[in-house]
Amino acid sequence: MTTTYSGPARLILVDGACISGMASLSTNQRGGLNGWGGTFRPDEITTELRNAAQGLQLELPYDRVGTVTVTGMRKLLATQVLMSLAGLGPAPF
Repeated sequence: MTTTYSGPARLILVDGACISGMASLSTNQRGGLNGWGGTFRPDEITTELRNAAQGLQLELPYDRVGTVTVTGMRKLLATQVLMSLAGLGPAPF
């Protein structure tokens, strides 16, 4: 089983809108709990994306999908943000 993924992904918002971007994800196995998370850098920034928090899905290539929650967002450049994600359930990679 792969413990990391870095590459293209789509964030699916609650209203069904899809935002393409790049994800960098990994699993963490501390204290016997399996979890996963990482970052997502969207190609575009929308108001809906800025307000997104829960009930989101992250779709990776080959129709692999995982549920995520946004735990933080920070500006990288004037036109880019980096979102911190926490995965829920099994990792899609």
